[in-house]
Amino acid sequence: MTTLKLDEFLPYRLSIASNRVSAAVASTYQALFGLKIPEWRLIAVIAEGEGATQQALGVATRMDKVTVSRAAATLVERGLVERRPNLGDQRSHLLILTATGRALYEDVAPKALELEAQVFAGFSPQEIATFAAMLERIEASAAPFDSERG
Repeated sequence: MTTLKLDEFLPYRLSIASNRVSAAVASTYQALFGLKIPEWRLIAVIAEGEGATQQALGVATRMDKVTVSRAAATLVERGLVERRPNLGDQRSHLLILTATGRALYEDVAPKALELEAQVFAGFSPQEIATFAAMLERIEASAAPFDSERG
C-alpha cells in the first residue's frame, strides 16, 4: 500500500507556498495601503478594463460571491470604487475605479511588482518562465475538478 506523506504531496506543497506568498503580500498591502487581498484583487482587475460587474470579478479572481461582494462594498465605502449602471444588463452594476482608486492602484502596482521580484529573485528568467507555464498547465488540469464542485 502506498502511503501519503504530506510534505511530499504536491497539492499540499503548492498550497503552503501559495499561503506563504499570500501572507507576505497581505501584510504588505495592509501595512502600506490598508487593503486586504480580495480588495486589491478587485482593484487590479477593474484597473485592467473599463469596469466590471461583480459576477465578472468573481470569475476573474476565482473568489466566491460573498468575498467579492464584501470587498466591493468596502471599496465603495472607501471611495476607491463607484457603482455605475450597466447599460448592457440592467440587473447589474459596473464597478469603476474612482480617481482616488486609480491613484491607489498606481501606488500599489509597483509595490506588487517589487514584491514579486523579491520572491523570485533567486530564480533565472528561464526558471520563472517554466514555472509560469507549469502553473498554467496545473490550473488547466485542475479545472475539470473545480467545475464538479458547482
